[in-house]
Amino acid sequence: MAISTTIKSIQDIMRKDAGTYGDAQRIEQLAWMFFLKIVDDRETEQELMDDDFKSPLPQKYRWRNWAADDEGLTGDKLLDFIDNNLLKDVKTLAGVRSDPRVAVIRNAFDDANNYMKNGTLMRQVINKVNEIDFNNSKDRHTFGDVYEQILKDLQSAGNAGEFYTPRAVTQFMVQQTSPQLGETVFDPACGTGGFLTAVIDYIREETKQVKKPKEEAKLQASIHGVEKKHLPHILCTTNMLLHGVDVPSQIRHDNTLSRPLRDYGPKDRVDVIVTNPPFGGMEEDGIELNFPKTFQTRETADLFLVLIMHLLKKGGRAALVLPDGTLFGEGVKTRIKEKLMDECNLHTIVRLPNGVFNPYTGIKTNLLFFTKGSPTKDIWFYEHPYPPGAKSYNKTKPIRIEEFDAEKKWWGKPDTKGGYKGRKESELAWKVSAAEIKENGYNLDIKNPHNADTGPGDPDELLAELESIRIASRETLDQLKSELAAALTSSGGGE
Repeated sequence: MAISTTIKSIQDIMRKDAGTYGDAQRIEQLAWMFFLKIVDDRETEQELMDDDFKSPLPQKYRWRNWAADDEGLTGDKLLDFIDNNLLKDVKTLAGVRSDPRVAVIRNAFDDANNYMKNGTLMRQVINKVNEIDFNNSKDRHTFGDVYEQILKDLQSAGNAGEFYTPRAVTQFMVQQTSPQLGETVFDPACGTGGFLTAVIDYIREETKQVKKPKEEAKLQASIHGVEKKHLPHILCTTNMLLHGVDVPSQIRHDNTLSRPLRDYGPKDRVDVIVTNPPFGGMEEDGIELNFPKTFQTRETADLFLVLIMHLLKKGGRAALVLPDGTLFGEGVKTRIKEKLMDECNLHTIVRLPNGVFNPYTGIKTNLLFFTKGSPTKDIWFYEHPYPPGAKSYNKTKPIRIEEFDAEKKWWGKPDTKGGYKGRKESELAWKVSAAEIKENGYNLDIKNPHNADTGPGDPDELLAELESIRIASRETLDQLKSELAAALTSSGGGE
């Protein structure tokens, strides 16, 4: 049976269960089950190669010992085993410090839940999962495509859509950043791991630098990611396993922004950062205090931009997705952009059209490419058009990597002055000097001069501008409150 049919059967069974009433619950349930099955299949392979192999999981919790027998545990006994034994004990596995595999498993199960209420239906789901052999290269490859579809399904599961960046966008950003074997690569908001798997594929397949086991080990050791939310974290860990990363211990379950900026030292610096930080969201109270006062805001994307600049080594390269609101925003956003242009060479901004992230958001987004260590002299803008005949993107017709061929051809080769040889202005490409941008208050929302501006404006752009104004107003109000509180405190200090 085709894997896609198997997955559909699993989802059909889950829909009959009262506990898995939505995509988010079904996907979370599937996530930890797939994780344990993949771990078990990989362990079967490792046992053949290593006579002394020992699983980090207690024997009774290995997939083969409780799930593999189609006639095994079912009904209430199965539910009781999962709820009161498996999930509880795996979350508290001992040996985290001595065995990174234990840490990976514990982190994967940090907030894992069993949503299913019917043990008979659960046995049916488990038996379907057993039909997939993750040691079979064909099965693994096919599952990779199906897995990507599962990640896309998250887009209809409320806020979960932020975890998925279209594959074409991740591929293009990685290709143009061109990470090399031995360079440390980091995604501080890695979601389900799209950027990191794109880096792995790029170094293995396009640079052809991985030919021996020691080179593969070097590659795996250089990939780092952090994800705040449980569901995308376990999906990312599973994604790493599917991509042949033996022990994905460098995918941490944490909030990158919760660590004070001053605590990051030279050993934390990295060569390449590729990411799509969450935008439009607000961090919890107090997170902004981890940043210098001049850059304090609760806008998530802005904080990530400050963090990325800080974490790059001199000469380090970054590519990230940002909304239009960051480009034209004022206040703290202006100070962040000033820092970016002073400390980094912001050489390219690719302006994406509406709908790239549909159905999660219609807000227009941009791809920013910069190198740390020298100030910006000129910024090249490239307006990415819709393919011929299209007026938007959607779930069935997403953006495709072939659409970026024009950008790649135009991109040119880096020169010694921080620019790119061979770039030319066209109907889609234009250059703006840093001096001009500074004169205009660091507004990076520069329209294509080759297109006449007609009409009252794009609704999504107007909404994004309104959101930027709202955020700026809130920042001003927060600042006034803190100054008032400080004034009241100081005036009362002499009593």
